[in-house]
Amino acid sequence: MTGATPITPDTEHRGLIGLLPRGWRPYALLARFDRPIGWWLLFLPCGWGALLAGLPNGDGWRIGAMLAGAIAMRGAGCVYNDIVDRDLDAQVERTRSRPLPSGAVSVRAAWGWLLALLAIGLGAWLAMPLPAKLWSLATLPVVAAYPFMKRITWWPQAFLGIVFGSGALVGFVASDPQAVFASRQGAQWWLYAGTILWVIGYDTIYALQDVEDDAIVGVRSSARRMGAQVRTGVALLYAGALALWGAAFWTVRPDPLALLALLPAAVHLGWQLVTLRPADGANALRRFRANRDAGLLMLAACAVVGLSGL
Repeated sequence: MTGATPITPDTEHRGLIGLLPRGWRPYALLARFDRPIGWWLLFLPCGWGALLAGLPNGDGWRIGAMLAGAIAMRGAGCVYNDIVDRDLDAQVERTRSRPLPSGAVSVRAAWGWLLALLAIGLGAWLAMPLPAKLWSLATLPVVAAYPFMKRITWWPQAFLGIVFGSGALVGFVASDPQAVFASRQGAQWWLYAGTILWVIGYDTIYALQDVEDDAIVGVRSSARRMGAQVRTGVALLYAGALALWGAAFWTVRPDPLALLALLPAAVHLGWQLVTLRPADGANALRRFRANRDAGLLMLAACAVVGLSGL
């Protein structure tokens, strides 16, 4: 590969991972516990939905259950993805040090670890009301199909968006299962649609790290599809996300002031685009990780709009 910056591997023995017993570390790395950005990005839309719904039943504890579920299910998703992709990962410089292609964890042990994580996720799922349970189940076929999409479509990021974005729906109906606030209905769909575009945008940035290796091994991605127009493509995705989120806010609270709550998140997303250097993998990784902060700004905006309307 070309470029002035070194490749950042997908597994790093740092922070709390380095304090674990040596035999546990490969399993923590397999679930990406060393990279919390993934569960942040899975959990934050859940929080958006719950707060935008206004927590009418006072069930704020469910946000904690969704956080636990997000950590477990993101880990399970990573394990499953690595089981499916272990041969491809062995051919990519950034991913060949992952526990499965490196031989640190056997495929059989990985399946056992996957089942353990799913059991934790099941506990969080059982804490949700029935509508939230059903929405969670509806995404499982897409979860199962996602690792294969990079082989058959240029837009595997769209499938990731459907899965990660669904947290907005789950959080909304978990907070308001009886839809007691009729004026808010429809907001969850605008929120979900916008979140799908946001996920496609930030995962396109993430995929910039691998465009050369992906071209060699035949893996498709939105980053490769956009090519030299990747900055424009991500800009359009982010702009669409903000417009749809604005529609969600307006549905909950038809007041121009409600739209101002989106301004900090909009500025942050704009900063990502202005400072993005597509040819610099390290820069792309930092801009991808910065979406945790964008998500936290959106969380604050949902709290302002959703809770102030009560």
